Amino acid sequence: MEKTEIGEKKEKRSSFTGKLGFVLAAAGSAVGLGNIWRFPYLAAKYGGGIFLLTYIVLALTFGFALMIGEIAIGRKTGVSAITAFKKISKKFAFIGWLVSIIPMIILPYYSVIGGWVTKYLFAFVTGNGVTAAADGYFESFIGKTGEPILWLCIFIGATVLIVMLGVEKGIERVSKIMMPVLVVLSLFIAVYGMFMDGAVEGVIYYLKPDFSKFSVMTVVSAMGQLFYSMSLAMGIMITYGSYMKKDVSLEKSVHQIEIFDTGVAFLAGLMIIPAVFAFSGGDEAALGKGPGLMFITLPKVFDSMFGGQVIGALFFLLVLFAALTSSVSLTETVVSILQDKLKINRRILCLIVLAGTVIVGIPSSLGYGVWESFTIFGLQILDFFDFISNSVLMPVAALLTCIFIGYVIKPSFVIDEVELNGKFKLKNLFSVMIKYIAPVCLVVILVSSIFDVTGVLKI
Repeated sequence: MEKTEIGEKKEKRSSFTGKLGFVLAAAGSAVGLGNIWRFPYLAAKYGGGIFLLTYIVLALTFGFALMIGEIAIGRKTGVSAITAFKKISKKFAFIGWLVSIIPMIILPYYSVIGGWVTKYLFAFVTGNGVTAAADGYFESFIGKTGEPILWLCIFIGATVLIVMLGVEKGIERVSKIMMPVLVVLSLFIAVYGMFMDGAVEGVIYYLKPDFSKFSVMTVVSAMGQLFYSMSLAMGIMITYGSYMKKDVSLEKSVHQIEIFDTGVAFLAGLMIIPAVFAFSGGDEAALGKGPGLMFITLPKVFDSMFGGQVIGALFFLLVLFAALTSSVSLTETVVSILQDKLKINRRILCLIVLAGTVIVGIPSSLGYGVWESFTIFGLQILDFFDFISNSVLMPVAALLTCIFIGYVIKPSFVIDEVELNGKFKLKNLFSVMIKYIAPVCLVVILVSSIFDVTGVLKI
């Protein structure tokens, strides 16, 4: 391995105050829109309980190995992804550039969806939940020009304000408030929904594994969701790792992040699947897919509930919290990358990222309105950015990271960092996953995703 600059004296870097701050911030990054709507519809599509079981097994193996590797690189180098790989080995600096591009692509279109969530929260809080549940409301809203852009600006403005306050006063403090509130709201709505007439069937479908519904695509979809959900391969965990103090147990922290992330995904399924089952009379197809579930089906479910106006407001408040914690991590990663490269004042960089996000996000917003006829490979603008980032670049970046850790710097690089705080109990599992199993899984995800979107193989 080439001589590195690791360990050289460097400028003091911001950090989380301790283990709780790091875990809640990293969990907040992982818990996002993917947990709230993507997990439930995939669970419904791929067998309910068997998908849930598969996901949990993969989270404890596949997800664990990737996450601990990224956080260890961040803490070892003390810098963001774009510089971290170069510090370790200049020949592999290109991985840092690839990883750093991903959050820059995701943040604008994610903020567009965050704006939609903010709009729906406003509708329910102001007593317009019935209007929001009406047929055609969602399509009419996203088809407009000015209003969706206004909500995009409000959402990214709130995000940047949090990031501007810094790691400790902004990200950590907000995460310590939002994450516990998110869990409490999830529990309340899940319990409420399970007592609706007809919801028991949905609970059974979701919790009872039916092995006859197990297939290769159950595994592939669970891996893809895990990858999407846990903020892997987009520089976030490397950035947050760079803020992690050396006296915090890395292995225990990763386990707690996984528990938090998987727990919220589990509760999201428990919130949504039984309630939609009750609303639709047990029709699995009613769970829909993507925006259709959150912005079309669920408002109708809330409209049919007793106290649905309040429940709907609480639900969209929960979703907004989840969206904000993830957008904060994306923004912080972009700001950290630019700060490490340009050495510009943090607040100025935050304003630059704010402006850039709005400018780049506008086409994604207009892609459902005046630019609806413009498509790329048959995809709307937002869908194309989502496909490129989540289905192509992230698996490629993760695959390269696995190869880098497994065969260039060797697993011992990560193991040594983890063992600063005691014995790495799962180091053998980590080594096998990062060298052999995870790379194969990532190739399968990449190939199947591309085939699915291009129509070569419909899955």
